[in-house]
Amino acid sequence: MSEADPAIRTNAATDWQYGPIFDADAHIDPPHDMWKDYLPAHLKDRAPFIEHAEDGDYICFEGNRRPFMMINNQAGREGKNFKMKGRLADQRTVWEPATRLADMDADGMDAALLFGGGPLGSFDNELYVASYEAYQNWVMDFASVAPDRLYPVGYVPMRDIDETCAHVTRLAKKGFRAINLPAFPQNPDAWKTSSGIAAMKDGQVSALTGDSKGALQYSDPAFDALWKTVCDHGLVITFHLGARVPRFGQKEFFLPDMPMSKMAMAEPIGIFIFNCIFDRFPDLRIGSMESGVGWFAWYTEYITRTWERQRFWTESQLKHPPSYYMDRNVYGSFIQDRTGILNRDLPGARNIMWSSDYPHSETTFPKSREVILRDFEGVPEADVRAIIHDNACKLLGIA
Repeated sequence: MSEADPAIRTNAATDWQYGPIFDADAHIDPPHDMWKDYLPAHLKDRAPFIEHAEDGDYICFEGNRRPFMMINNQAGREGKNFKMKGRLADQRTVWEPATRLADMDADGMDAALLFGGGPLGSFDNELYVASYEAYQNWVMDFASVAPDRLYPVGYVPMRDIDETCAHVTRLAKKGFRAINLPAFPQNPDAWKTSSGIAAMKDGQVSALTGDSKGALQYSDPAFDALWKTVCDHGLVITFHLGARVPRFGQKEFFLPDMPMSKMAMAEPIGIFIFNCIFDRFPDLRIGSMESGVGWFAWYTEYITRTWERQRFWTESQLKHPPSYYMDRNVYGSFIQDRTGILNRDLPGARNIMWSSDYPHSETTFPKSREVILRDFEGVPEADVRAIIHDNACKLLGIA
């Protein structure tokens, strides 16, 4: 057993009256040897490989050798014991179904929406795009061991509308309920982005952010073909901390970057609202994941009041006030956000969903029920049940 796998006792919060929990944002990073098994045959020899050295493990890929970073695998550790660099053996084996389901049981999680570890940070378009499909296939195989508990999100490239529509159609046929898009479309060379993060390769950052300064933007009416494809298949679009990525690994930037990465999700939400995408596609649902929700009510009031005064000279074509779309089409997940919970009845803050962020460094595991009881103190039971379970089911269209 690795040091990241302490004996986790069943959650201590035994006085539990709120029913099942649907974790709206958990994570599943594949094992590093997955790529050589799931990439197309002619690309397998280009998969990353691990080099074990005296001072730690290194990931070798496309001529680069970088230390193995552990910030995304801290479940079971106290904050004072976090390790940023380490060995593969130091990880909690979250990609093994037995470990994953046992941890969910111990933490009181009935189901989880799984965000993932693709694509590869390749500088080659063919390998980069192929790694999206490799991850899609792997994560669905992983989730197939418990399809009533594990709901994977399919990551798709967004450099070409027709290409993305093909991915969406294929994923719908495989049983995915949600797809994750970058907060902004990608460039023709999808791995290129102006959102550089020193500790992450551009291709990995681009999968979350795209390029806010690129020529292709979601406001373009040509994207209606994609929104129609998503709606026709009954899928949900998620954006996962994509508008701005924290500068992981850089101590002087990480803490101030973290809250900004969450509030920056207001921009893609606004693009969807003010470009009338929800008017043209009223059934389209988007989730702003891991963004926190304490700012949702403020944001909704601000954009609604601003629109009321500015809609004439801007020639806004919205059929309803912005608050209407926030309440109908937009969902958001949080980890620990008492402010968002207390604002749950305000416009824009009604479709909020609790999450554990397992196994990342912000995770509430293995004390999630204790955290819920603390953060929801004084909240009516029906509201608690909606936020920790029902809203996630509503987003995904699960009865």
